Amino acid sequence: MATANKTQSTPIPKAATAAKPAASSAKVSAKSNEPRGNQTFLFDKSNYTWMIGGVVLILIGFMLMSGGKSPDPHKFLYDEIYSFRRVTLAPIVILLGFALEVYAIMKKPQEETTA
Repeated sequence: MATANKTQSTPIPKAATAAKPAASSAKVSAKSNEPRGNQTFLFDKSNYTWMIGGVVLILIGFMLMSGGKSPDPHKFLYDEIYSFRRVTLAPIVILLGFALEVYAIMKKPQEETTA
């Protein structure tokens, strides 16, 4: 009886063999850059402009915060590290950049008027 089980082959279900061509055709349609139906963007050009401005403000804030390295590692320069620019100005600029990002996301795009 043990030899009878070895000679029997299990049939392959038709669903498993039919799924392969369908998956390859899905890949072909996913590569197409053609829009499907009536697609609209979530944001318009002004929203993206505000977003870029926010990112620029955040980057400027981080650049203002950088620096403060002492040429002598055994010397601590208190006034250079805890200066107004690094402790006050840079965080305010960064927070303004994040606030601008929130505004850019929440701003409603202008509706197109057709005459």
